Amino acid sequence: MVFATKPELALRMLARVRAAGLPAAWVTGDSVYGGSGPLRTWLEAQHQPYVLASAKNDGVDLPYGTTAMHVSAQEIAQHALDPHDWQRLSAGDGSKGLRLYDWALVRLAAPSAAGFEQALVIRRPLDAPHDPKKLAYSLTFAPVGTLFETLIAVAGRRWTIEESLEAAKGEVGLAHYEVRHYHGWYRHMTLAMLAVSPYDPGDAGAGLPRRRARARARRGR
Repeated sequence: MVFATKPELALRMLARVRAAGLPAAWVTGDSVYGGSGPLRTWLEAQHQPYVLASAKNDGVDLPYGTTAMHVSAQEIAQHALDPHDWQRLSAGDGSKGLRLYDWALVRLAAPSAAGFEQALVIRRPLDAPHDPKKLAYSLTFAPVGTLFETLIAVAGRRWTIEESLEAAKGEVGLAHYEVRHYHGWYRHMTLAMLAVSPYDPGDAGAGLPRRRARARARRGR
């Protein structure tokens, strides 16, 4: 997991991860990152699949004959979808069970990267299917033939990531820092995320989730 407060920092950190030879199956994030053209361009140049949230007024390139038409995501939702385009799928487990939504996928103009395709994924809640304000949008960049269900699963991982970040802020001081330079901020973030991570490179189970699990086991819970 890479945590950065700005898209340019995320790009910088992702570049370091790639330079270190650490693979990432997917990159996902909210509309702050999805709205960053430089970040998306870099990811596509690296052939790095992503599912990034997008604002409703962000423009995308919709195929139009032999060219492309630049329109907003909300215009596509209003004029380019039929009722049968929606599928009810789960975005993963939540605190109250499966996170079920209706989803639609609209293919966008082909990217320059061979073997990849782009799409706009639209999500609507079951309790307000006709309220355009409740729609959520994501841009995807994935290998040709990637299953719709896979894209939805990646989009759903954002909830898990956000829950982890909230835990890190409250329990290991992720958001408690007073630094003025990138290096100090980076070190603080690295140590905080390592503390909350379930993985331990030293094989000692130092991650917070693992320590909790072991403490519950000792208590017989």
